[in-house]
Amino acid sequence: MYLEHFGLRELPFSLTPDTSYFMTRDGYHDALNVLLVSLRGGEGFVKVTGEVGTGKTMLCRTLLKRLGDDFASAYLPNPYLRPSSLLFSLADELGVEYPKRATQHQLMRCLTEALLALHAAGRQVVLCMDEAQAVPVATLETLRLLTNLETEKRKLLQVVLFGQPELEATLNQPSIRQLRQRITFACELKPLGRASLARYVTHRLTVAGHVNGELFERRALDALQDGSRGVPRLVNILAHKALLCAYGQGQAVVARRHVREAIADTADARGGPRLRVPGPMTWLRGLVGRA
Repeated sequence: MYLEHFGLRELPFSLTPDTSYFMTRDGYHDALNVLLVSLRGGEGFVKVTGEVGTGKTMLCRTLLKRLGDDFASAYLPNPYLRPSSLLFSLADELGVEYPKRATQHQLMRCLTEALLALHAAGRQVVLCMDEAQAVPVATLETLRLLTNLETEKRKLLQVVLFGQPELEATLNQPSIRQLRQRITFACELKPLGRASLARYVTHRLTVAGHVNGELFERRALDALQDGSRGVPRLVNILAHKALLCAYGQGQAVVARRHVREAIADTADARGGPRLRVPGPMTWLRGLVGRA
C-alpha cells in the first residue's frame, strides 16, 4: 500500500486496539492511573465511560497488560450474557473447573473456591467487562452478588465496567442501586482536543516507523480535528484515507484537501455524506498501478 512511500513499517491508523500505540495523553494517562491505583487498593467496582470510538477498549487492554503477576484477570468483550452465562464465562476465563452440567449454584460454589484459592496464593482477581452498557440488569445483579465475596480486609473479585454513556441510565435504575453505590471510582474518556490530536497523530506515525519530519500539514490536522470531532476511531479512519489519497496523488505529505476527500467518503465524519452510501473517492483511480 503506502508504507514504503511514507517510510512506515506498518499501518499507523489501524482500528485494531493495539496497546503498543497507547498514548499517555491527558485523560487517558489519568484514567489508567486511577484504574491501577483503585485495583491495587482492592476496590469493588470501577466504571469507565466514553462515547463510541473514544478508546475504551484500548484503555481496557492496556490496563490488562499493565497488571502484574499478582493479579489474575478475566476479560469479557461481549457481556450481553444471561446470569448463568456470565458465571460460565468468568469460570472459563479464570481456568476454573466445574461439573459438565453445572447448575448456577454449583458454578457459584466453584468460583468461590477458586477466588479463595487465588487470594490465598496472593493474587487479586479483576474482571474487565467491555461494552458494559449491554449487560442485562439481572446479570449485573449476579455480578454484584459475586463481589459480596470478601475476606476481612478485601474483596475477592474486583470489576471494571467499560461502557458507553448509556451505561449511566442502566446503573440509575432503582433495582440495581446497591451496585451503583459500590462504584468507588469513575472515569470519563473525552474526545481529543486540537493539541492532543496533533500529538496523537505524531505518536502513531512514530510508533509505525515514520522519522522524516511532519507528515500531516497543519491545515490537514485542522481539517482532521474538524471532521473527526476528536474521536480517536474517526481520526484513525480519516487519517488512513488521507494517507491513501496523498499516496494516490504521489504526494510526500498529507494536505488539507486529502483530509477533505477522506471526510467526503466517511459517513460519520462531520461534513461527510449523510443518508446515503458514499461513492468511491475520486482519488482511488490514482492508486491503480501504484499498489
